[in-house]
Parts: sequence; C-alpha cells; structure tokens
Amino acid sequence: MLVHGVMTRNVVTVSPDTFVGDALKIMKEHNFRRLPVVDDNGRLVGLVTESRLERVKPRTTAPLLWQITYLIAHTTVGDVMRKKVATVKPTDTVEQAVAKAQSAKVGTLVVVDKGKIVGICTTNDFFYRIVNPTLGIGEPGTRILINGAGDGKSAEQIISCINRLGVGIKLIWISPSFVTKENDITLQLDTEDVTRVIKELAELGYEVIVRQR
Repeated sequence: MLVHGVMTRNVVTVSPDTFVGDALKIMKEHNFRRLPVVDDNGRLVGLVTESRLERVKPRTTAPLLWQITYLIAHTTVGDVMRKKVATVKPTDTVEQAVAKAQSAKVGTLVVVDKGKIVGICTTNDFFYRIVNPTLGIGEPGTRILINGAGDGKSAEQIISCINRLGVGIKLIWISPSFVTKENDITLQLDTEDVTRVIKELAELGYEVIVRQR
C-alpha cells in the first residue's frame, strides 16, 4: 500500500503570520491537533501543534488572564512552529512512511509532491486504515490462535481443515511465538461458533486458543 491510499487530502494550512488565537480556532473548528504552515507560494515551511501553542507562556507580572489574552492575540504561528518537518511522497510505501515517522519520533507526516502539500498522515491514519483492517478490529467473527503452527505445512493443514468445514476465513497472519521457538498462526473466522473448528483441529493435534478482540 502506498501513502496516497492512506493520507488525508484537502489539508487545512495556515501561514506563518497567522496569530496563535486564529490557529487555535481553526483547530477547534476542524477538530485538528496540528496544522502545516505554508508560505505565500504554498510551500511547506513548518508545522504547528497544540503542544507548540501551549508554549506561549506569560513573561510579565501582569495579571495572568491579561497576559495570556495578550500573547495569544500578538504571537504568530511563525513564532512557535516547528521548522523541521518530516515529509513523505504520495508514492512512498506505507512501510517507508512508518519507518520515517518512527525514526523522527513524530506522529505526523506531511505528504509533499513537487514542493506542494497534497496530504497528511497521522498515527491514527495508520491505525484506522491499516492496522485495524489487518487485525480485523471491529469486525464480526472469532479470532483463533495456534501456537507454533505458523510453518507452511501446518498452516496448509489448518486452512484445509477449516475450508472443509465450510467456515470462512477473513484474515490470516503469522507472527513470532512467545511460547515456542516457531511462529504462531492467527486466523479470524466469519463465525461466532468455533466449536467444530476447535474439535477438528484438536484431532489433528493442534491446540486452539480463542482470542479476545
């Protein structure tokens, strides 16, 4: 999967001259926690987040409310934005994007094509559009796990058994086992009753664990 299949389009941006108060209003109206900052040519020059805006602190002995009101009204996004922004291209793979986000220790990637912002990716985008569907989160059915059965021969036998029972398999994934030195196999089945599946696999020598989802 490529970034353009995950990113959020129609990105709302602000200029460096935008006042902090106005940026906060935009965030509230759109339920955003971050805004890319662009220059007059639409090129990315920074990123402002809620945490950055919170750095606008009073520096005088004037009454606190007056100080905060004054600073919000006179401080611009350009004063508090992060200038070094992690970016990706829309044609980058999701794996590349995730690796870049982890390396930069950020939860947001701005998607840039030919110098222009075309999208934005956040941690939530990766979770809701990739992790959740991959793990079947929120989907009906039952998830089962068989420890140490993630090798090709065992997986083939398990899948064949389930197919003979007429039970649909929605998802299959292999992962390192925390119990054995082999890989585990996890399957999400499109039925709430896995009694027959457990019985048939037990006869083949497999111990099935029903996982909570």
